[in-house]
Amino acid sequence: MRASILAAAVVACIAVSGTAVAHEFKAGDLTIDHPSSRPTPPGAKVGVGYISIRNDGTEPDRLVGGSATVAGRFEVHASTIEDGVARMRRVEDGIALEPGATVTLASGGTHVMLLDLKEPIVKGQSFDGTLVFERAGTVPVRFSVEDFGATASAPSHEGHRP
Repeated sequence: MRASILAAAVVACIAVSGTAVAHEFKAGDLTIDHPSSRPTPPGAKVGVGYISIRNDGTEPDRLVGGSATVAGRFEVHASTIEDGVARMRRVEDGIALEPGATVTLASGGTHVMLLDLKEPIVKGQSFDGTLVFERAGTVPVRFSVEDFGATASAPSHEGHRP
């Protein structure tokens, strides 16, 4: 009996953690997979967002903006290395989503900057946001807050000027 209860608890934990890890949103031909963020220390003014977007349609679309309940501003930024120095710049014209393509906004590359944070981003919690596309319009999403560990550390935003 005790082993059955333990097994049921393990299965329930796996099921719950599976739903927390894999979450996606649909908007027409777009599949928005696993919006996530990382925890911030108290008093931080910037955070990050990561997401994968797949266009299964025959027409291109473009991510042109968004919002998040935890931030005053939402911007898409691209990271580059120039003369050995990492630099981040706002992507002014959005991110193209060609038919059949998947675009991944991730650490070290193109990503979402959450600026003017209203509150700390806390591991294990989540927050609401929207993504705005030229064709698909405004799509509500939910960002999960995960600690990815040292192997995938977030780029430093120290000295970053919005």
